[in-house]
Amino acid sequence: MKTAVARPSKAKPDKVWQPTQYSNLIRFVSSGTFFARLRVGGNLIRKSLRTDVLSVAKLRLADLEKNERGFVETRKTASKGRMTFGDCLAIFKTQTESTHLLKPAGKRYHAEVINSILKSWPDLAALDVRRISANDCNTWAAKFSSQYSGSRFNGTIGVLRAIFNVALANDTIFRNPAMGIKRAKIRPKILTLPEPNQFEKFLVELENGASRDSKNCANLVRFLAFGGFRISESANVTWTDCDFTKQEIIVRGDPETGTKNWSIRRVPMIADMTELLQQLRAKRPDEKPDNAVMPIRECQKAMDRAAKIVGMKRITHHDLRHLFATRCIESGVDIPTVSRWLGHKDGGALAMKVYGHLRDNHSSAMTQKVRFINSKEVVAKQ
Repeated sequence: MKTAVARPSKAKPDKVWQPTQYSNLIRFVSSGTFFARLRVGGNLIRKSLRTDVLSVAKLRLADLEKNERGFVETRKTASKGRMTFGDCLAIFKTQTESTHLLKPAGKRYHAEVINSILKSWPDLAALDVRRISANDCNTWAAKFSSQYSGSRFNGTIGVLRAIFNVALANDTIFRNPAMGIKRAKIRPKILTLPEPNQFEKFLVELENGASRDSKNCANLVRFLAFGGFRISESANVTWTDCDFTKQEIIVRGDPETGTKNWSIRRVPMIADMTELLQQLRAKRPDEKPDNAVMPIRECQKAMDRAAKIVGMKRITHHDLRHLFATRCIESGVDIPTVSRWLGHKDGGALAMKVYGHLRDNHSSAMTQKVRFINSKEVVAKQ
């Protein structure tokens, strides 16, 4: 009588994957992450749902199954040589949502751009891509460009071309009709930042506002200006990230709202930042180390109001990052170092382009330090 022996190769999957009570939903044992496992159009699909929470996994599974089945149906239509722009868009959305090369912020940007395309070209989704001409695209682009900034226009053109490339890849069309659209020229933004005394008045007005968050608004502005953070980064800085011993703040990457490059960088605490954080810590001594330093995430309306009252040009949260860089450079910090503090990865090329020309009065002051001949020696010779 033969004794059945379990083979390791067959036992291993049971240890790796754990079935659930829901069909098409399995769990990866080592990480606890849920995966979708379903068969669509004769193909077995297994994709991570990127969560270890069952209720979230069920919702994402339903969305994934809907997208995959729609994707297959669209492919069938494409194979017959018939594709509407909406069909191409459905495939593009599926590819965008499933890729790991785009951050969530990038995916949200694509969704916003797609909405703006469909809103500005109402019947586009129903059109047969074979009947959309280059002239049609240029006519739409002329109208669209008058409603949006140059950078947004160029970004939208890139997405539109990518959607048409879906039809190109399926041999439905032989040339991309959007390729002839000319990109807009981007004029560099002229930085008009507040002078020190003007900035102080601005902060006072913010702090004395009628809102219950007026003081928090003023502190957020200080935090952004003293650290050069992006507004999305500031929301993720906790007390644990503030190292008073090393006098630096750790800015961590975050898939949702963190650093632009998913990296970690260390920003030194300037004296003003150290004083601000010490004051805040003294007022909120019972907060946990993982609590966010800033209790609010934005204050643009309050900033607009304060700027108008003090007679200052409107500035944005991102302008405070420019203000930090400008103050550092004016104080003698070299541009490559400032670039590193800002989290740039180009060795200072972008910072040189943006901050190479500072205020006229600062540039004038610097020219007075340039000497080819010692003036005292010239006087002595005379």
